Amino acid sequence: MTSKLRIDFVSDVSCPWCAVGLGSLEQALARVAPDIAVELHFQPFELNPQMAPEGEDAIEHVRAKYGISEAQVRANGERLRARGAEVGFAFDIDKRKRVWNTFDAHRLLHWAELEGPDAQLMLKKALFEAYFIDGESPSDHATLLRLVIGAGLDEKRAAEILASDEFAAETRATERLYTEAGIHSVPAIIIDRQHLISGGQPPEVFERALRQIAGAAPATTALA
Repeated sequence: MTSKLRIDFVSDVSCPWCAVGLGSLEQALARVAPDIAVELHFQPFELNPQMAPEGEDAIEHVRAKYGISEAQVRANGERLRARGAEVGFAFDIDKRKRVWNTFDAHRLLHWAELEGPDAQLMLKKALFEAYFIDGESPSDHATLLRLVIGAGLDEKRAAEILASDEFAAETRATERLYTEAGIHSVPAIIIDRQHLISGGQPPEVFERALRQIAGAAPATTALA
C-alpha cells in the first residue's frame, strides 16, 4: 500500500542551498516511488527581507554578511557548483551578480499553490534557474511574468497580483508562522508537520527519513 506524506519546503528563491536541497529531495522522491507519495508545498522565507529594490552586489553582500574574504566567497561558490551538479542543478555562479528582494516571487508562489501543486513546483524551479543559472532578478516583474507563462499560469492574473498587494498579508503570515516555530535558516524541510530536516542534505538522508517516517506511528505534536 502506498503511503502519503506532506512536505513543507521552507525556502527562499535566492538561497543556493535551497536549490541543492530541492534537487536532492527530488532524487530521493524518485527512489521511494511508488511506495511513498508526497504532497509538496513550498513555503516562504526571506533571507534578506529588508533588501532595497536595487539589490546589492552578490560578492560584497556575502562578504559583509558572513565576514569572509572574496576568495572564500568564490571557493564556496565552487563547492556549491559541485554539489549542484550532483543533484542535477547547473549553477552559473559568475552570472549571479546581485542579490535581490524576493517578496513578489513569494507572493506569486503563494498564488501558484492555489492553482495546483504542479504549477507551484514548476514556478519554484523556474525561479531557481532564472536566478542561479541565468543571473536574472527575481524581483523584476517582466522576468516574473515570463516565468509564470512558462509554468503554465495565467499571465494577466499574475500581472494583477504584482500590480497590487494581493497575497502580501498571507505571505507574511506564513513567514511568521515558520519563524515563530523556530525556522531561522533554510532550506527547512518539514515532513507531516512534525519532522524537520535542515539544509541541502544528500538524497540518502531524505530517502532514509521518508522511509522511516512513512512506517512510523503518528506523533502526538505537530507544527500547526
